[in-house]
Amino acid sequence: PEERAVFQCCGCRAVLGDSLHLCAQEPRLGVLVCFKVTNGVTWEDSLVIGLEGFPLGCACYSLSCQSCGCIVGFILYSATRDLAYLRGFFCLFKDSILCYILKKQITIEAKNINFPTLTL
Repeated sequence: PEERAVFQCCGCRAVLGDSLHLCAQEPRLGVLVCFKVTNGVTWEDSLVIGLEGFPLGCACYSLSCQSCGCIVGFILYSATRDLAYLRGFFCLFKDSILCYILKKQITIEAKNINFPTLTL
């Protein structure tokens, strides 16, 4: 796609991933789904179990920025049937990341951009 982008942490602008590894968007959860991220993303060893809201009925690992510690997303370990297709992928919260658009050389909030439709 023409809109190639680098995903950066909103807190410190560390590079977390890019649109070449983007495999889906989940508008209900407000996430960009990637099959690969940089070493700047770390995840907790312990699972978070959802008892209300999202991730109700799901277990996931929190993703954080290695540089500043901001929570930037999650990896679903177990999920309800409607979210099962996200298991094992890196889900980055659009509210927690910036997109540097390479061709235009501008940075915009990820929540203000929609990439071409991608589905798993």
